[in-house]
Amino acid sequence: GVEVTIAQARGPMGMGKRDHIQAMSQMASVAAAWQAVHHRGITEQDIDEMYNEFAPVLMDVLPTYGKLIPGTVEAVNALRHMGCKIGGTTGYFEEAMALCQQEAAKQGYTPDCSLAATQVPAGRPAPWLIFETMQRLNVFPPAVVVKVGDTVPDIEAGLNAGVWTIGVARTGNGVGLSEREFAQLSASEQQTRVEHARQALAAANAHFVADGIDEVPDLMAQINSKLAQGERP
Repeated sequence: GVEVTIAQARGPMGMGKRDHIQAMSQMASVAAAWQAVHHRGITEQDIDEMYNEFAPVLMDVLPTYGKLIPGTVEAVNALRHMGCKIGGTTGYFEEAMALCQQEAAKQGYTPDCSLAATQVPAGRPAPWLIFETMQRLNVFPPAVVVKVGDTVPDIEAGLNAGVWTIGVARTGNGVGLSEREFAQLSASEQQTRVEHARQALAAANAHFVADGIDEVPDLMAQINSKLAQGERP
């Protein structure tokens, strides 16, 4: 087989999982390693086979990583108090999403709508997950919708949908560490990683970049003020 690094695996995070595997296969270093092992390029059949092998592994490990990010329930409650509807989207397939929903519900988080990438024509960075969520929640126009995410494809999907975007840096894929791993870093190392994540989300043209989800309600209030002044995303 071909071993990949954590950085390579995290690179396309936010995309649908088959698209994620395909994006990894197109990395020059991964393609070269595959060629060295298999003496040929990666085919669509290879990508399908890797995805089919990945799916049950994902289902096995998801419950281990189902802890909510601290502040999620409080932020969602605050947003609902402001009159917001909450839609959750994922690059996972439906069965994996259902498992995530079960774990989240045990901890007090249940969105008003949940969608997996396999339920729309294409996952992020395409806008279809956002549009389908808007339709199911009967929320429009796009200017009153806010996409919150921790990956560049999240931001790209939001921009493609014409909605506001908030990137979350500290607790997201850009930092790429568990809560325990992050706590073990020095303060300067933590700051460096968070700043790197912030820069990546800002470079993707996120309207706002927050350190954590706890900042989202305040940013939502800012967006409401902008809307009242006639501003649009």
